[in-house]
Amino acid sequence: MSLRKLAAGAALPPITLPTLAGKSVTLGVPAPGCDWQLVVIYRGKHCPLCSRYLTELEALRHDFIDLGVDIVAASADSLEQAKLHLSTLNVSYPIAYNLSISNMQELGLYISNPRSEQETDHPFAEPGLFVINEKGTVQIIDISNGPFVRPDLASLLSGLSFIRDPQNNYPIRGTYSE
Repeated sequence: MSLRKLAAGAALPPITLPTLAGKSVTLGVPAPGCDWQLVVIYRGKHCPLCSRYLTELEALRHDFIDLGVDIVAASADSLEQAKLHLSTLNVSYPIAYNLSISNMQELGLYISNPRSEQETDHPFAEPGLFVINEKGTVQIIDISNGPFVRPDLASLLSGLSFIRDPQNNYPIRGTYSE
């Protein structure tokens, strides 16, 4: 398997997905009132760890918004699966669905097949998190090949507060090249 790595400082691929609100969202394009965006890719409704993470994110949503960081979560779930999942969650940020295998590959995500039909009925993305800055470039990337490894959201929020402070002049990390 070859995994194409999305480079820190690169533009996020332009991926537009439908949301459960009946609109569409382009990953990396923040909602009005924000100039950065946090994109959380989750495995789908079959994943209880994803549900917990999305709930933790909702608890910090206002803090991210206060920093000017919009939030969107997306998965490869179908409309029906995403609706079912949302009925078990209490979140107010957009939930996007129908992330394709091609989209997952563009983002450099790990992709898994379901273990059984009880898990889900399609390949799905393993967790990924992207923070897109006001220039539309990837400021932070975190991808995992399993549901057990994800950034701590309170630490991420604290780090973004530091990065966004103009006095710190904090660059995009991980951009070394020869």
